[in-house]
Amino acid sequence: MTVKTLLDTQTPPDRGFLIQMIPSRRDRAYAELLAAELDHLARGAGLEVVGSRLYSARRVVPGTYLGKGIVEELAREIETCGAEVVVFNNPLSAVQQRNLEVQLHAKVVDRTGLILEIFAARARTREGCLQVELASLLYQQSRLVRSWTHLERQRGGFGMRGGPGETQIEVDRRLLRDRVHVLKKQLEQVERTRTLQRQSRREVPLFTVALVGYTNAGKSTLFNRLSGAVAGINTPQNRTIMAVEAADRLFATLDPTLRQVMLPGGGRIILGDTVGFIRDLPHQLVAAFRATLEEVLEADLLLHIVDLSDPEWQDQEEAVLGVLRELLRERGGMADKPLLTLFNKADQVATPGLLERLRARPAAHVLSALTGEGMTELLATLEQEANRNNPCYRLALPMTEGALLARLCREGLILEREEQDEQIRLTVILPVAVAGRLRGEIEPFFVPSVAP
Repeated sequence: MTVKTLLDTQTPPDRGFLIQMIPSRRDRAYAELLAAELDHLARGAGLEVVGSRLYSARRVVPGTYLGKGIVEELAREIETCGAEVVVFNNPLSAVQQRNLEVQLHAKVVDRTGLILEIFAARARTREGCLQVELASLLYQQSRLVRSWTHLERQRGGFGMRGGPGETQIEVDRRLLRDRVHVLKKQLEQVERTRTLQRQSRREVPLFTVALVGYTNAGKSTLFNRLSGAVAGINTPQNRTIMAVEAADRLFATLDPTLRQVMLPGGGRIILGDTVGFIRDLPHQLVAAFRATLEEVLEADLLLHIVDLSDPEWQDQEEAVLGVLRELLRERGGMADKPLLTLFNKADQVATPGLLERLRARPAAHVLSALTGEGMTELLATLEQEANRNNPCYRLALPMTEGALLARLCREGLILEREEQDEQIRLTVILPVAVAGRLRGEIEPFFVPSVAP
């Protein structure tokens, strides 16, 4: 049996039954919201949801997670509705998962396994497929025993008096470890490639902005609108931009995309669309997608998209911030990483006074990526942030310096321009790196009264 056939994730059955536990110290209404999210996840994985239940358990049973009576009741209900897979919206140990499958006579999947199924179905690029496969293998390491019922079988040694050899489970674990090692090496190469790409972008340093947020919060819709990839909007070169997929489903975006965005004053920034976060994001996914999330870590500014149409938007906001803290802990925390909160889907808000209160929050914008509401204010803020720490110069260029003028227009922000006496007088903001590279060329043209 090859490693591929051994480790492939099975296609989820069509009929699913969902289990949501009521968290301690939280009410039933909160559990129902979590159950609704689980339903969205399950349908995103291709399941036909035929039933669901909420349970309140005072303690977790080590062997089956649920008590004996609840498991028996659940088995009868699953048999009645004909469900083939049972999804728990909480992590299960390998023992709990195996015992529940025996007693329920159905495949059992926990929250992490369900998210991995979705990622495996959505991955398109080579990098995305590598990341999903690595996350799946890390998840399966403690569950590999479930694949075999003949664990006593051994491969004999050499010769008549050879040793007992490896058990089949030991062989499988070794194959799994070898494959994990290969995937990590390949992803290290991906990370090196991304590092080289970022270095090439630094040669023409542009302010970099990364979109982060809960899954299905509207990041890709906002990305398409800002980058000009929406109907009726073209780039300044009159070239239509290909839109990234923006769908009303969880984890529609897995692979990062970078695009240039033109600012109102003529400057440019780099905008990145990234994978969405979710509460209790599996650690295997955080580790496997670290190369992708490097785009978040390297960005000059984070735009945190919050979905105001979701009743639990405040919990989702905190869940995303928690993942960001985990990612940035190795870089010294979030203190030095500017973050702007964008409250999206304002067109779907009916709560009186909510939008006014949110607009009063510092470092926040209220907008609708779908309708375009708030885009003008957002672009003005992005332009302000991009130029916050950049030096400003007043120059008097001769008419013959057309090439230098073109570079200043391309790599800087022209605030004022006036032609007089065979000269072009400019007030221009340049990124620090660009100013350092061009200083020798522009220094002879400083206006003396305000020369740096």
